[in-house]
Amino acid sequence: MQSTVYFTKEITPQRIIDLYERLACPLPGNIAVKLHSGEVGNQNFIRPAFYKPIIDHVGGTIVECNTAYEGKRNTTEAHWETMKLHGWTDIAPVDIMDEDGEIVLDIPEGKRIQKNYVGKNLAKYDSMLVLSHFKGHPMGGFGGALKNISIGIASSHGKAYIHGAGVEEEIWTADHDSFLESMADAACSIMHHFDGRILFINTMCNMSVDCDCCAVAEDPAMADIGTLASTDPIALDQACLDLVYASDDPGRDHLLERIESRNGVHTVEAAAALGFGSRAYKLVNID
Repeated sequence: MQSTVYFTKEITPQRIIDLYERLACPLPGNIAVKLHSGEVGNQNFIRPAFYKPIIDHVGGTIVECNTAYEGKRNTTEAHWETMKLHGWTDIAPVDIMDEDGEIVLDIPEGKRIQKNYVGKNLAKYDSMLVLSHFKGHPMGGFGGALKNISIGIASSHGKAYIHGAGVEEEIWTADHDSFLESMADAACSIMHHFDGRILFINTMCNMSVDCDCCAVAEDPAMADIGTLASTDPIALDQACLDLVYASDDPGRDHLLERIESRNGVHTVEAAAALGFGSRAYKLVNID
């Protein structure tokens, strides 16, 4: 089955809205907007002013969960301070979803994990808009839509559980491909939870080899590419990977080395094997 991925070379707040409308799947009820709050010190994360128009457009609440590693987002208190420092609380309501604990989503078809521990407040939302900054990542190789709904929605404990492929004490030592497969498993549970009431937009700008979770991150080595949207996070991340490979920008090899050295595509492969989306897609240019 082939999914549709919409693409524009423009990276503007209005084009984000245009892509949302092009998906023609208005999100119902109480809408969560999942994005990356950005670690303190990181220079590459997408700023609140860029996302404010789309958040206003859907009337959503910004949602995040605490991290499982040292930094300024690893406790609720520190995370709230970061949300305020970075200006997120100035543009929309904010919900740190694991502030009051976690709930469990079952993954009976999961290859590596059969449970996903997510922020308790996920249950408050009827639908979700996932705004992802496509870039490299020190462990996953790249971060996009799949990482944003797996690691991103997991509670602090849940993040350790995914990283450890089901053994949180092995957060940094688990078999690497098992970690990538655990991310795919967790993403599967989120897709089933929202059952079609979830949309994805990836922005390919500021594409450092490092994630927005890094307080000390490399500056981007390659030029911006554009903005993409889909109802299928697998097709969306695959399209972004393909655009990096197709680029003739001299900085692309540095990003590809990071993606390939961490076997980043395996997250997409594992997700496709679970059947909640497809790596096959039709790219529709809206420019």
